[in-house]
Amino acid sequence: MIFPRLQGPHRTLVQLVALVATMASLSFAAVPFYDWFCRVTGFGGTTGVAAAGSDKILDQTVRIRFDASLEAGMPWEFRAVEPVMSLRIGETGLAFYEAYNPTNRPVAGTASYNVFPYAAGGYFIKIACFCFQEQILQPGERVTMPVSFYVDPEIADDPEGRFVREITLSYTFHETPLPEPQAALTSPAPATSDAVN
Repeated sequence: MIFPRLQGPHRTLVQLVALVATMASLSFAAVPFYDWFCRVTGFGGTTGVAAAGSDKILDQTVRIRFDASLEAGMPWEFRAVEPVMSLRIGETGLAFYEAYNPTNRPVAGTASYNVFPYAAGGYFIKIACFCFQEQILQPGERVTMPVSFYVDPEIADDPEGRFVREITLSYTFHETPLPEPQAALTSPAPATSDAVN
């Protein structure tokens, strides 16, 4: 035998090292697995994404509330232009959010989002959204940002989802570092000395 059977303290040490290695590898795999799980199931209010609207529209309506908030320290002003709308399940809706940068510097931001109640998360489908990419606002700039979406008609067949009459779509903007080309434009020029001979 190349590796003799381990006994006593050596065996315990190998088992502990194997346990630590297994736990470390599972912790690294947990984040992507959890993200995939949320996107597939809608768990935790994670929304779905589609390239086009639904082919089926039901007579049943649902009320959509739009919520806007900022992470602590994010200097923007951010709000939903129209805080509530009603639409039929399967009908494509178009909502707008407004962001304003009152500072004297460019500020980059990324929006995180979720849907409540969580049972509706997997049925709330985004077609286009400002949250898919980073937003950069120049000093004093105000922008209107659209989100196009629909509520999947399959929600009517879900044991929990079919009782949902109101859905809240919440966005929170977080400040992110400016991309390097943008940051280079805003950083102060290096000081130069004008030596006189």
